[in-house]
Amino acid sequence: MRTVNTEILIQNIKEMCIEANHYLSKDMDEVMKKAVVTEKSELGKKILNQLQENLKIADEDMIPICQDTGMAVIFLEIGQDVHLEGMAVGDAINEGVRRGYTEGFLRKSVVGDPLIRENTKDNTPAVIHYDIVPGDKIKITVAPKGFGSENMSRIFMLKPADGAEGVKEAILTAVKDAGPNACPPMVVGVGIGGTFEKCAILAKKALTRPAGEHSEIPYVREMETEMLEKINRLGIGPGGLGGTTTALAVNINTYPTHIAGLPVAVNICCHVNRHVVREI
Repeated sequence: MRTVNTEILIQNIKEMCIEANHYLSKDMDEVMKKAVVTEKSELGKKILNQLQENLKIADEDMIPICQDTGMAVIFLEIGQDVHLEGMAVGDAINEGVRRGYTEGFLRKSVVGDPLIRENTKDNTPAVIHYDIVPGDKIKITVAPKGFGSENMSRIFMLKPADGAEGVKEAILTAVKDAGPNACPPMVVGVGIGGTFEKCAILAKKALTRPAGEHSEIPYVREMETEMLEKINRLGIGPGGLGGTTTALAVNINTYPTHIAGLPVAVNICCHVNRHVVREI
């Protein structure tokens, strides 16, 4: 049994919130640079170059890569041989987010009630997903999610008879409906299976997989490749102004489901697709 004090959790989450909002992850940096080379539209290429310049300025001057510094989404995979001591885990995560957003001078975008809408002034609470896994490590994924793209996300409760073609059509429908509102080029996270809520979590988690890293399941890998090609033929392009780079990656996660259902969630993220992963 390994004992970990929650102060370590707090410190790491604080640092990760600041890092995610100021620096593009390595995988996103690579696909953005590749897009500049492969984009066929001159206007699209110009917009991608401007985005690269913005990211360079953010990196050098340590300013946020987007003015919407997002609602903090945290995936916590806790080894079953870890004993956490100190503050309650949920409180520790939110304390880390609070410190990250206040000490990092990041925009506070969370309201305490969805209808009363009074700002909590420290970007808490976070949305937290827990998973207990084998081992004595803790894996933390911090993924601040802006709502320009979040608002464009969809859930489809398909019939089993809709099959793979129905899934593909749902993905294309979500992207077409999003158009320029999701700040393309986008990353498209897809969850297939489970239940209404499970497929949404699958899609959210899919966004944190490195862009360009495909599923280990052969048919899913093929679908990811096919859907990226089809999405990039829609012509939405960088900034929604036309071009051949509408999406930078399509990441699909699957899960077993009921004999009577085929839930599909499409969680779209903008071109920064912020995510930082650490293991402690």
